[in-house]
Amino acid sequence: MKENYGTLSETLNGLIKLGYTHDFNIFEECLVCHQNNIKLSPQEFQIDKVYRFEGASDPEDESILYAISSPNYNIKGTLVNGYGISNDEKSAKLIEMLQTHLEVENKEEKSNEATTLRPDGNRIIDAEMVKMDLHKSITQLKSETTWAENDKNSVTLLKSDTIRIVLIGLHKNAVLKPHKAIGAISVQVIEGTIDFITENQNIILEKGQMVSLQPNISHSVVAHSESFILLTLVVENL
Repeated sequence: MKENYGTLSETLNGLIKLGYTHDFNIFEECLVCHQNNIKLSPQEFQIDKVYRFEGASDPEDESILYAISSPNYNIKGTLVNGYGISNDEKSAKLIEMLQTHLEVENKEEKSNEATTLRPDGNRIIDAEMVKMDLHKSITQLKSETTWAENDKNSVTLLKSDTIRIVLIGLHKNAVLKPHKAIGAISVQVIEGTIDFITENQNIILEKGQMVSLQPNISHSVVAHSESFILLTLVVENL
């Protein structure tokens, strides 16, 4: 099983060729395969491999793909789930119960993988110590095609099993639509001015200011001007 197949769709196609042909979905605290009406409890299957995909321009587009097998039922398939700020809470709770290899994998130093839109790989995103250059990262975001063609761009600076840090660039009037995070977050304005909006409050944040928010509270962001914000998400089992 390859470490990298490319995009989410390319990885799904690659896994299908290896026999992971079934599509799993979350139902309460089980996995369900509607193709043959099988319902699997966490004790009846295992995760063989995990693939993470970083959104090209929007952190809400990011996802995680699980390659799953069940020796008892002689079945293999895949489960696609959002993670980070768009993670589905029910899915996250089920994933916590699974037999995975994530704990072993996360102890190793990890780098980002090269993509078509971001060909420079080998940038450290998880290690005992990770240095992050925000000014360099902002320059990188501004230089990319995604920034020129869309109203936002983002790059993950740190991604471990307990914390995630994402730098998000927003053109003037760009919007991060309402969403919830499965863990506590902080949002710090590095450049520009934004509106940070919840159901009960609307605050303006300028350069050098930040806000913290408890888990599972719907919030959105609107950029008053070209802005760059640092999102930190703290949660176990991302």
